[in-house]
Formats: sequence, structure tokens, C-alpha cells
Amino acid sequence: MKVVVIGLGNFGMALAVHLTESGNEVIAVDNDINKVEAIKEKVSHAIAFDATNENAYKALPLKTTDAFIIAIGGDEGAALMSSAIAKKLTEARVITRSSSVVQDTILEAMGIDQIIRPEQEYAERLTKKINLKGSIDNFEIDDDYLVSEVAVCSTLVGEELGRSGFRQKFNLNIITIIRKNTRKSILGQTTSRQEVLGTLKPSVIFQENDILVVFGKNSDIENYLKKHANNSHHNKA
Repeated sequence: MKVVVIGLGNFGMALAVHLTESGNEVIAVDNDINKVEAIKEKVSHAIAFDATNENAYKALPLKTTDAFIIAIGGDEGAALMSSAIAKKLTEARVITRSSSVVQDTILEAMGIDQIIRPEQEYAERLTKKINLKGSIDNFEIDDDYLVSEVAVCSTLVGEELGRSGFRQKFNLNIITIIRKNTRKSILGQTTSRQEVLGTLKPSVIFQENDILVVFGKNSDIENYLKKHANNSHHNKA
């Protein structure tokens, strides 16, 4: 995808770099030339201009851009203005960072496609991670359901997935398994890397240090962790 990221604070800078690393063509924009210089080698293009100036947008490929991300955090007025301009000039999806309820209301009235609140979302995710003791990472689907990374419990190690009765025992679905593979080079050096097993066959066998990516209710994940977090196999790399 071709993505324009406007606003190169900590959030915008990190987002632009991650989007580039995941294969997108990213155009990073800020009115601070120093920030543009700092990121220009890490993204496809970096441009310095005032995002509240409609004429400045002529420097962007408006017709071929798939998404505009307004990542401006400190100046609500500038974020609203640039969102309005992007919405006016392009058919691309417009995603705007918001820092207040009032800003949410205005952006919703403007018809912005998606409103993001990175600080709030991170705080909620971290809270969930802290509350679910023993979990490795979580992705919240809604208030009741999570995708969570949990360590395999020792009672499963050596069993086949299809014969383990995992779904019936824990009321959870395993999406995939993240497995650490250790290899020796021809020079005798030991290296390890994590591998995602993808779609699982019933014949896959649970191994020590497996990380199970599971989907289910918060309460069922919490029950699994309470019963098995102290009886699990997982060593962080």
C-alpha cells in the first residue's frame, strides 16, 4: 500500500518506520525539517511542509495514495485541519490520531474513517497484560474476547493436538503455535529463532517452550493461566 503519515512525533515516526518495514510505500510528512531528515533514510519518501496548508498537498500523490494517517498529537487544531484537507482532496482512507473526547466528536462529524488513540489503547493493552498474569501478549477483540499468547503447560508437552482435547478442556481455540528453533552452524555456534507454525494439523505435537496463540473469552484465558501459569514451559529468548 501507499501510505502518507503526517506528523513525525514519537508515534508517527515509529508508525512510519514499521509500515515501511512491513512492505508499504510510506511518505512521511512534518513541518520540522529535522524530523524529516531523521527519517528520510528509513521510509520511501520524506517531505517537509505545513500540513494545514492545502496547497502543500500538491506535492503528494493524492490519487494513488491508499491511506492518510494524521499522527499529529500535540496540536489538535493542526490535526483537525489536516484531516479535513485530506478528506477533501483524496478518496483514500483517512485515519486520525485523537487526544480528547471533543476531538473525537469533531472527527466523527467530519466522517473520518478511523479514529485512533494510541496512548489509551496501549494503556488498556498493558492493563490487560498485567491483569492476566502469565500471559505473554494480548490482542483485544472486544470487551469479552481476546487473542492471547500463553505458554504451553507441561501436561500438554509430548501430546498431539488432535488427541489432547485442548478445546474441550480449556474452552479455547488454538490459532497457531510460536516455536523456538535452536540450530548449530557449521562453526558450532548455536543460534535460535522463533517460527510460526501457521495452520495447525491435528498431528502437531506440543513441545517445551511452545507459545500457544489462543482465542477465547477473557475469563477462560484467565482460568488457563491461573491453573497452568506455574506449570508451564516457556523460556524467553
